[in-house]
Amino acid sequence: MKITVFTSNQPRHIGLINRLAEVSDMTFAVMECTTVFPGLVQDFYNKTEIMQKYFSNVIAAEKKFFGDINFTRPNVRSLSLKSDDLAFTQEVQLHEALQSDLYVVFGASFIKGWLVDFLIGKKALNIHIGVSPYYRGSSCNFWALYDFKPEYVGATIHLLSKGLDSGPILYHSMPKFTDDNPFEFTMRAVEVAQKSLVEQISNTNIHRFEPQVQNKKLEIRYSRHADFNDEVAAEFLKRSWSSQDLGRLLGNASQPELINPVFG
Repeated sequence: MKITVFTSNQPRHIGLINRLAEVSDMTFAVMECTTVFPGLVQDFYNKTEIMQKYFSNVIAAEKKFFGDINFTRPNVRSLSLKSDDLAFTQEVQLHEALQSDLYVVFGASFIKGWLVDFLIGKKALNIHIGVSPYYRGSSCNFWALYDFKPEYVGATIHLLSKGLDSGPILYHSMPKFTDDNPFEFTMRAVEVAQKSLVEQISNTNIHRFEPQVQNKKLEIRYSRHADFNDEVAAEFLKRSWSSQDLGRLLGNASQPELINPVFG
């Protein structure tokens, strides 16, 4: 089996690439690259003292679950692009990666044009780190915590569509709380989503889910990249939530309505 994944270059993205490579003969990884030192280097996020402090926590949590930046497995062929370059690629440039049996999107830029039409036709799977339709857009699990709704921290495995995070849902993937701090809890959600998807691909159950159209009336927040700024990050850091604080919030919360939920 050949798998193509459209993703990025942080440890969590490399982690998915390598997991997919474990269950495939060949994995094609189209990677849109950003700095692996957010907050320290001006890039997708600003280089500021607050962003450095915030992302030091993110990086520590990511290392706990995915390790450091690393090389991919031998059966991976990769193509590195600058972030947002995917929109300008031509079919001939991606030709080899378009001959796969399965297509996965995780952390890529907004896909449009000929490529989104192709991927929709192939029933490409998207890993949305956030619980749709409640939270859609950018940094959804951060915003769920920011809104004091940790019960909405999770991921959605859905079919790719032309709308952002709006395709028919196959299932929700939810992390179990195990004494995590907030940054670890959101990163655990990423790990659980990846593990569950690779397992569903490996045992072929991924093809047995009945896609369910999202109910947009349930939306709580649609977040954009620009919404996450120094002021918001500083306010979140000021809360200084411990694992006990997070556990109490989760203990008092009601479970949202989920589709075919997988817990891990």
